[in-house]
Amino acid sequence: MATVSEDSESGSSLFSELFVGSLYKARQGRIVRQVTCLALWLSIWLGAWQLYETLGSYSYSDWSESTRDLLTKGTYVVPLVLVALGMWFSFRLVNWPKFADFLIAVESEMTKVSWPPKTELYRASMVVIFTMAFLALLLFAYDMLWQAIFDGIGVS
Repeated sequence: MATVSEDSESGSSLFSELFVGSLYKARQGRIVRQVTCLALWLSIWLGAWQLYETLGSYSYSDWSESTRDLLTKGTYVVPLVLVALGMWFSFRLVNWPKFADFLIAVESEMTKVSWPPKTELYRASMVVIFTMAFLALLLFAYDMLWQAIFDGIGVS
């Protein structure tokens, strides 16, 4: 009996999808796919910025001048290359059939959600905020109580 792999059922593997230029079901789930791609891009940009800051903070004074120039250029080039690769990977990921079908299903489910009116949302948010503040104060009081008890019996 022959078995069918999961990759052949939904199209192709993610690796082979990286080298394709077409869009999968371009008109379906556009908003969720665009927001997901933008969130991934933002994460990649922030990571590259942190990498740039980290590489720029190193002192290359112990290296020869030619090596120092190469390392200084790498401070700019490495994050930019990673951004370019990461943006392409993110774009292809949201068009990978398995992931794209999931995002399309997410968008269709989001249209079925009944969102509360603004006044109800405000009331519910206030209840949550006040409950969290009350619990924080209660935990602070318990902490102070236990600290006083332990200090009273000589335990530090």
